[in-house]
Amino acid sequence: MSEKAEPAPVTAVPRRMRQVCAAVAAVVVGVMAYVALTLPSTTNTVVAYGAADQVAMAGLGLALAAMILALGRSRVDADADGVRFRNIALGHELPWSAVRAVAFERKSPWASLVLENGDEVALLAIQAVDRERAVAAVEGLRALRAAARANDPKPPPLLY
Repeated sequence: MSEKAEPAPVTAVPRRMRQVCAAVAAVVVGVMAYVALTLPSTTNTVVAYGAADQVAMAGLGLALAAMILALGRSRVDADADGVRFRNIALGHELPWSAVRAVAFERKSPWASLVLENGDEVALLAIQAVDRERAVAAVEGLRALRAAARANDPKPPPLLY
């Protein structure tokens, strides 16, 4: 007898978005470092800039870079038990019984989960710009969902 193999776990991160965020964060740090280094030479008759202002500008650049890098933290991890995902700040965990479908429309920038209660949750880690990686992740999620829901009872037919 041939047993169906369990679908492999899926892990997805937004590769292109992480690259763009890293580049933008590096530019922000560079610009703010330049501003911090050239600040004392600025002539202004009203304000006198000092070392504390230089440190504040550098710190502001690092804080902005950290916020930009946080945009690329999205992640999806799925296995036979369910799907765990983190969008920009919040993490969620859903069992496959709560997921009706994995949607990835042609013009959509990212994939989403259609839930049994009618809600739709975006998966920012699976982005269209990642092309083949995104398609492979969505196919993996669909296979995991199908395997987990294979033994669900069939709903009765609609009578109207």
